[in-house]
This record gives sequence, structure tokens and C-alpha cells, in this order.
Amino acid sequence: MKVFESIRNPEIQALRKLAKARERRESGRYLVEGPRMAEEALASGVLEAVYLSRDTERNTAVARAAEDAGIGVAAVSDAVMESLCETKTPQGIICLCRIVQDNALPSGNLILAMDAVQNPGNVGTMIRTADAAGFSGCILGAGCADLYGPKTLAAAMGSVFHVRIAAVQNLADCLAKYRAENYAVIASELGGADFYDGCPSGPAVLVIGNEGNGISEAVSAAATHHLKLPMRGGAESLNASVAAGIMIYEMARRDRP
Repeated sequence: MKVFESIRNPEIQALRKLAKARERRESGRYLVEGPRMAEEALASGVLEAVYLSRDTERNTAVARAAEDAGIGVAAVSDAVMESLCETKTPQGIICLCRIVQDNALPSGNLILAMDAVQNPGNVGTMIRTADAAGFSGCILGAGCADLYGPKTLAAAMGSVFHVRIAAVQNLADCLAKYRAENYAVIASELGGADFYDGCPSGPAVLVIGNEGNGISEAVSAAATHHLKLPMRGGAESLNASVAAGIMIYEMARRDRP
């Protein structure tokens, strides 16, 4: 087993560069922290290397399973682990994973799309919520937070391994394809009609817009429905991921046989 004691080691330096989105894109690699994410990555077939600083029962089990699958495992010092992790208290395991380049659009009855949602916590939370509610997949339009950033991955809690996620440059054109296949395209907009009154049944794409600016004009024009959650109190709006969660579960409820 390899042992890395210094953060100046070239292999460790290369891993540290993956904190930047550009490095992740160019290398086709990203890091995931913690035993749960390591287990998910291993099960998904994207795990390439494991780095351990703490031999807990769960960490050791993941490492052994990785070795059995022919995946390299290395021991690292606490200093190295801390330099690689975003969390203040690392769980003693971090893994190198391969980005799978498959941007085929998701199919199925219910799909979530995001239009320039910039907060990685919101992006990850919405992916996790869509996964929990049984949505078929998610679409990230241009301007969305990086799917493989540590904050997005932490918020998604493994859901990036469960649902098909496509990144597209022209979300409006993508939505037009769904319209042509008789999907309802629901734009969540402050000026829209009441969501509960107007939410359609059947195949649908729910679009959530940018936290500050909402949905772009081109994406709005591609929608078949323009809806909003009713605000019966004094608040003017909701956090993007909170609003998405309410709509996602209502759509899932209506989609039940």
C-alpha cells in the first residue's frame, strides 16, 4: 500500500488541483468525501482510487472492497487528508472518481431542469429531492453550479449516482424537444398562475430558475405552463430548493397510479 505523508507529493498536489472546476473538467476526475459517498462511487463503477487516514470499520470495509475490485488504496497522513477535504472534520476517507461523459437526456414521466441555478447547495439539494421523490432525471442548463463540486456533491448526498443527470448548453432547445414529445414544461415563475390549480398530470419537466433573476426569457418561452406557489403570508418568495421540493413532491403525488 502506498503511503503519503506530505502535501507536497506530486500525486497529492494533482488531487488538490481538483478543488477547481476547470481542473475537474480537463482531467475528467473529481473527489468525494466520506464512507457513504465512497460506497456509492464503488457501486456505480466510477471509483478509481481510495485514500485513507482513519481505519474505522466502515472505511476499512470500503477499502477492502475497492482492493478486491482492483482499485488502488493508499494511506495518507491527517495533514494530507485535511488538505484534500472541504469539510472541517474529515471522516478519514476520500476517493478519486471518474466523470462519466453521458449527456443523453433523461426520459420517464417526471424530470427536473435547472436554469442557471448558481448555488451548489441548491443544485445538490434539488437533485437529492428529485431522486427521493422518484423523478427520472435532472437537466442542468448553462450557468448552473458545477455538478462535481464538493458543495454540490455534499448536498446531493449520493443522488448523483442514482439519477441520470445531463448538462446542456441550450436549455430552451432541450425543453422544445420535450414539448415535441408531449411533455408539459412547467416554468416556476413569480408571475405565474397558482401551481396547485394549474399543475398538469402526465409527463412533465419542472424548470427552476436562477436564485436572483428567475427563469430566462428563452426558457420561459419554451414552457407550456407558467406557475408559482401561492404566497398567502408576507413572504414574497421561497428559497429555490425549498420551492422546488414542494413542487417536486406534489408532482410525484399526482403521478401515482
